[in-house]
Amino acid sequence: MKIIETTFDSAFILEPTVYGDARGFFMESYNEKTFRELGFDLRFVQDNHSLSVKAGTIRGLHYQLNPRAQTKLVRVTRGAIYDVIVDIRRGSPTFGKWQGFILSADNKRQLLVPKGFAHGFCTLVNHTEVQYKVDAYYSPEHDRGILWNDPSLGIDWPMPTPVLSEKDANHPLLVDAEINFAWERIV
Repeated sequence: MKIIETTFDSAFILEPTVYGDARGFFMESYNEKTFRELGFDLRFVQDNHSLSVKAGTIRGLHYQLNPRAQTKLVRVTRGAIYDVIVDIRRGSPTFGKWQGFILSADNKRQLLVPKGFAHGFCTLVNHTEVQYKVDAYYSPEHDRGILWNDPSLGIDWPMPTPVLSEKDANHPLLVDAEINFAWERIV
């Protein structure tokens, strides 16, 4: 598995080794031993799977507060997304900065989203399916979000008029969001 660094100190694109032939392909999307060898000490406890019927569907920007914060391993099994992460670790030199990535069933890339980041995506094609592992169970009382089009973030979404849930359309701005993450310098 190839690791591709991002703008952020603890978020990575992971590119699995894909073995293809005339029948199709095979790949390991997750292997605990391989992840440990790469330096990721994670224990995933839940798999999530979403289907977005229409292109231009935005889901996010989501996160869970401590002590139920989640690390996510995101991949697309059908279609394609523009996947966005936002650093919400107070004191971080990249606090409030974002980065976007194309994840698709074709490129098979995965995004490792660490705790302390808000996460969201916009579907680029109809009938897109996203699957992701998390290292903490869903906790409704810790579930939070930031408005997808917060002007202070300036995220360059590919669809100007997205399909949104009522919840995602009503998240607070970053300045008003409840956040309990602090950045720690990695030495």
